[in-house]
Amino acid sequence: MTRTKAAAWAGGALYLLMVGLLVGAATRASGTVHAVGSLLAVSLLAGVVRRKPQLALAMALFGSTAVVAGTADSLHDGLAPSYQGQFLSFLAADLVLGFVVATRTRRASIVAVAASTAVQLPVIGLFAHGDSMTVNAVIAPLAMAAACMAGLLSRERREHAVALRSQEVDKAVTAERLRIARELHDMVAHSIGIIAIQAGVGSRVIQTQPEQAGEALRAIEATSRETLSGLRRTLVSLRQADRGATASEQSPLAPSPGLADVEQLAAATADAGVRVDVRRSGGERPLPADIDLSAYRIVQEALTNVVRHAGTGHCRVDIDYGDEELSVEVVDDGRGVAGNGVAGNGAAHGFGIVGMRERAGLLHGRLSAGPRPEGGFRVAARLPLPGPVGVPVEAR
Repeated sequence: MTRTKAAAWAGGALYLLMVGLLVGAATRASGTVHAVGSLLAVSLLAGVVRRKPQLALAMALFGSTAVVAGTADSLHDGLAPSYQGQFLSFLAADLVLGFVVATRTRRASIVAVAASTAVQLPVIGLFAHGDSMTVNAVIAPLAMAAACMAGLLSRERREHAVALRSQEVDKAVTAERLRIARELHDMVAHSIGIIAIQAGVGSRVIQTQPEQAGEALRAIEATSRETLSGLRRTLVSLRQADRGATASEQSPLAPSPGLADVEQLAAATADAGVRVDVRRSGGERPLPADIDLSAYRIVQEALTNVVRHAGTGHCRVDIDYGDEELSVEVVDDGRGVAGNGVAGNGAAHGFGIVGMRERAGLLHGRLSAGPRPEGGFRVAARLPLPGPVGVPVEAR
């Protein structure tokens, strides 16, 4: 860092030395040669421009003015047209001005433009004569305007890029919150539904059938423990992500559920009083984790709705492993629309069907949920598959 700073100030000192040499050699070369030398010499200010742009602009204006004033006599002796030398000399300052406008605040940019105008125009008026004055009076403002416009465009492009990055971060945060909300909803809603059913059964038979009441209490205990364990894993994962914990610091988490766990889900639903018939077809095979988890959550939410609202003791889950898509269907013969809490316009009162539709949509799939003509309710999801994964096994 110290070497970079020293190099920047050394470049500034060399620039002033170069300006002095150009002014001292005014009588031995044309004004255009000196102007080109001034334009090239401004590259020595690169380090100062990055650290102190305003100071670099002041040095460039000083150097350009010195070259124009120091070579005025040679210009008038006919060595070169004066407008070429003045334009090229101040073009070096305009380049620095463009950088100031692009990187500094608007107030600092306005001050820089005003200072540059206050220096350039009087110098042009003082040292230019005849046609050269008219030419420089047009070229100098145009050059400054072009430099300012380039700086403004660069600033706007940078601010737009920052805004886009901010929007991407906001979208990522929102998507993550929605994902967590869906996970917690699916986890808690299903378990609480089963607990509520078992608690109701237990309260009705605790006096007359103590053994059945004990089974209900044991089911409540098992479901509660499983739900608490899942919530604890989720919260631990979130806290570790907030702390930026490394992989070695994170506690081992249980794998995410998938379609292989549907039978276990069906057993838990059966304990709540709804028998689930699980049918699988097609070439059963390993699936991508996101598709596997989403399909499981859709089945879980659909079964939760059956337990809560359908008023039936039986439902069917069909899982079809197609070549191009995975099809999941949950069908019951219960009360249909009224039983599943769906309004006449097809909108869900709760968030279950909305969450299922969002899960399918995120995977570019489709989900339909509604009453069946023959009675009951049907939830069907079709999730595109990226292609054959793994080796198919015999369907069960």
